[in-house]
Amino acid sequence: MNLIDLIVTVCAVVSPASCEEKHLVFDWQGSLQQCAMAAPPYIAQWIGEHPKWTAVKWRCEYPHAHDHAGAGGGAHIG
Repeated sequence: MNLIDLIVTVCAVVSPASCEEKHLVFDWQGSLQQCAMAAPPYIAQWIGEHPKWTAVKWRCEYPHAHDHAGAGGGAHIG
């Protein structure tokens, strides 16, 4: 299993200046660039389930790329 962390910056529909990052983790077999290009259907599904948010940008990373401790951390799922 090759987990990829899709990091989506979302902003509140009623307050576009209020933004945050959501982490969606899924199994992906391609490169990070291919992940970013294939992400819109996943993002659309998430937005459909969270209509108070709108996606403004996204990127893909390997999970825990910035967290080398690895102690007790679970996957982040928005």
